Amino acid sequence: MRTELTTDLETCRQLRRVVFIEEQGVSEAEEWDGRDGEALHVLGWIGDRPVGTARMLIDGEAGKIGRVCVLPAARGTGAGAAIMREALDILRARGVKKAKLASQKSAIGFYEKLGFTAYGPEFLDANIPHRDMVLELGPSAAD
Repeated sequence: MRTELTTDLETCRQLRRVVFIEEQGVSEAEEWDGRDGEALHVLGWIGDRPVGTARMLIDGEAGKIGRVCVLPAARGTGAGAAIMREALDILRARGVKKAKLASQKSAIGFYEKLGFTAYGPEFLDANIPHRDMVLELGPSAAD
């Protein structure tokens, strides 16, 4: 598994199309919110095949991770955790102190294993139940 900060938005968008639009039924209008150009993007690879992505929007000392997805065939391989660790390291390197995300209810346990804590009420986003989650960022393992 290899992860990288990328400017290859087309590949990231192709992955998101498969997972969010085709698999989960999210509308194109909701998925393509116009913020990709201002975001940082992580791309995850198994061999020479891109299998997952995430994007990060930074606002001062807070970073919002979103659009986290892994192709169905690569789920259970550790790809999602590797992509998230890369995203968190990128945020730390940019001085971000707090990472936030809106987790699909079915993925809360995945993010809890990475140290995130759910807060606030459940809400619908793209007709999918979500909860907000947060992680206070300490120094990276490399620091």
